[in-house]
Amino acid sequence: MKKILMVGTSLGTKGGISSVVRVYADAGLFKRYRVHYLATHCDGGAIAKLGAMLGAYARFVAMLLTGQVGLLHVHVASRASFWRKSGFFLLAFLFRIPTILHLHGGGFAVFFEQECGPLRRAYIRYIFNRAARVLVLSSGWLAWVRSISSNERIATMFNPVLLPPALPAWEARAPGSVLFLGKLGQAKGVYDLLQACSMLRQRCPMLRLAMGGDGDLAGVQEKIDALGVTAQVELLGWVQGEQKLGLLDSCRIYVLPSYMEGLPMSILEAMAHGVPVIATAIGGIPDAIEDGVEGYLLAPGDAAGLAERIERLLNDAALAHRMGAAGRRKVERQFSAAAVMPQLETMYAELGMKAV
Repeated sequence: MKKILMVGTSLGTKGGISSVVRVYADAGLFKRYRVHYLATHCDGGAIAKLGAMLGAYARFVAMLLTGQVGLLHVHVASRASFWRKSGFFLLAFLFRIPTILHLHGGGFAVFFEQECGPLRRAYIRYIFNRAARVLVLSSGWLAWVRSISSNERIATMFNPVLLPPALPAWEARAPGSVLFLGKLGQAKGVYDLLQACSMLRQRCPMLRLAMGGDGDLAGVQEKIDALGVTAQVELLGWVQGEQKLGLLDSCRIYVLPSYMEGLPMSILEAMAHGVPVIATAIGGIPDAIEDGVEGYLLAPGDAAGLAERIERLLNDAALAHRMGAAGRRKVERQFSAAAVMPQLETMYAELGMKAV
């Protein structure tokens, strides 16, 4: 029986693609189908990354030559992620293997429109046009891809998230607790969030912001010190596993004021844990959050608006609890693995792949 070859980054790396694929694995996809996963990228130095890419290509060619591949499913983002994986599509086209181009990340439009010349844009369009299916994460990305590609087989499929079986009582969550998870830097709106904390230092003395993630830790700490919010903000470094689950179960607000996003897994995870979300109205976030229902949406860079919404939720526990419960219900309906995975499996069947 031929295999589904899935291509992405190493499952041990930090980032959205690896988070999504880990949910696929945990939801049993790799057991229900003959999925062989190839990592074209890993954390580490240039030599390690080059070795991962070359090794993945070598294994792919060997599998093609021995007739093992029935479908190619590639998770791509912008810039190096796309260039690194584009050769997989060319080889699949050559061997007449159907392909799924699964677009992640919030920077692809900027990459395509502002960083690529006419030849590179034509090459990108060629791959999008030839793919058997193109998957995007939101309605906004669906409209954008349709604007650059003539492919009629473009569909939206949300990122899936695993639902925790039980949630703690709202009263058990720490009063004043706000959580941010992501790469520390300007792109994630970290400095806007710190500015908002500075505005709330006197108005909300109970505020405690926990920030988990890697990135520009030194620059962020310098900003914390300059704003005088060292008593309100704690840098945790990269968090995962039980530590992350504990943070999601103990916080009262989740905040992600990014400037570019696809459909962030961290927002879906927060909603699954019954936490109200304050985020920016970009990428696929409006598909997950309706302003005033599961949380609040605002424009990137609006530190004053961010402060006002944090203050509102910290001062109204009933409102925060109600929004968190609405988010949990929405995830159950639209973003849980039980809701999303059947869509992917239907697509696999349409492309000739059968469950084991």
